[in-house]
Amino acid sequence: VLGELVPRDQRRMAATVVALAGPAANIVMALAWGVGLYLLEGLGVTEQFFLKMCQGGVLVNVVLFAFNLFPLPPLDGGRILVGLLPIKQAMLVSRVEPFGFFIVIALVFTGFVNTLWMQPLMALTYTVLNFLLSPLAALIR
Repeated sequence: VLGELVPRDQRRMAATVVALAGPAANIVMALAWGVGLYLLEGLGVTEQFFLKMCQGGVLVNVVLFAFNLFPLPPLDGGRILVGLLPIKQAMLVSRVEPFGFFIVIALVFTGFVNTLWMQPLMALTYTVLNFLLSPLAALIR
């Protein structure tokens, strides 16, 4: 019933915004773990468990952010791509979704995703996170 009330373009845009929520949450969590790390360092905490946990929290969320943005359905990046493409191209890309999981697994095992997608996007993400956290780092150091 709701589908009849909401125009198709608005539904596509809503789906795109929902797909962006996952990667956005990963960035927010990576920032939160980074803030935690700097606060612990600023408070003089030297317990490696807590410092490594914060570093791991940043790493896990950066990895999830980069992986989920891979532009292949059913990943969030694929859903974002489908939402941004013109309708004909979006329909073509969305036809891949039933096979997307297998394609992603094959690309991961061949190293394609890691070398050509994950490493550059993770490096860029760390650069942005370091920039965003730099005022806090300057206050603490």
